[in-house]
Amino acid sequence: MSLPRRIHALTVAVLVAAATLGPACAAGAADVADDAPAQALPSADQLKSALLTVNDLGPGYTEVPTTGSPSPSPSPSANPTPVSGCDALSALINMHATAPGPATPHAETELDGQDGNPMVTESLTAEDPARLATDLNTATDAFKTCHTITFNAGTEESVTFTVTPVTLGDRQDAPAVRLDGTLAGVQLNAYVGIERFGTVGMVYGFFQRQGSDGQTASMQYRTAVAKVERALGTTAGSTTPPTASATQGMSV
Repeated sequence: MSLPRRIHALTVAVLVAAATLGPACAAGAADVADDAPAQALPSADQLKSALLTVNDLGPGYTEVPTTGSPSPSPSPSANPTPVSGCDALSALINMHATAPGPATPHAETELDGQDGNPMVTESLTAEDPARLATDLNTATDAFKTCHTITFNAGTEESVTFTVTPVTLGDRQDAPAVRLDGTLAGVQLNAYVGIERFGTVGMVYGFFQRQGSDGQTASMQYRTAVAKVERALGTTAGSTTPPTASATQGMSV
C-alpha cells in the first residue's frame, strides 16, 4: 500500500469515525427515544441536497462516489481503526466502528482536491432531539478532554495527533478541533467541526498533508453551514426543528 493510500485511509478514520453523530450514542439513547413522541425528520434525500458539492468548493475538487462503485479508501466501519491516548474520543471512534447505526436519516459526502489533497468530508444526521443533544454533548466533551490521540494507519505504522480546540465558524460555542501529526515524515493536519440545526447534526472535516491551511478550512466550513441553513430553514445552533415547508422545498 502506498503512502498516499495509507494517509487517505487514516484520514477517513479520523474525519468520519471520530465524530459522526448518531451511531456513537445510539444504544444509550434508544430508551429515551422510544418514550418520546415521534417527530417528523428530514429524509435522507433532503439531507443529501443540503450537502456541499464540487460547485460549492470550486474547480479542482471531485466527488468521491459513496454508492454504485467501490470507494478508493476502506470504510472505517469495515476496517475498525485501533486508537489510543484519549479515552473519550477513542470510545466514540470504536463504538462507531463496531456498532450498527440507528435507523435515522443520514447523508454524507467526500470531496477531494487533486491527489486527495485537501480532502473535505461532511455528514448530516437527523435524530430525535433528545438523542441528538446527547450525541452532541458526548462529542463536545470528547473534544474538550482530548489532547492527543494515536491512530493505526492501516499498517504497522501509527500516527499521534495533537488535538487543539479551535473556532471554525461564526459561533464560538460550536465545537471544533485541529489535529496535527506526522506519518512517515509527511505532515498531516485536519480540522473537525460539529454543528446543530434543530434536529439535524452536521460533522465537517477538512484534511490536508504537507500543509496547515486553516483559512480554507474555515471558509469551507462557513460555506457548509450557510448551505444547510438555507436548505433546512433553521439557523446554526438552533434547537428548533426544520419546518415541513422548508424541508419539502429543498432543491436538488
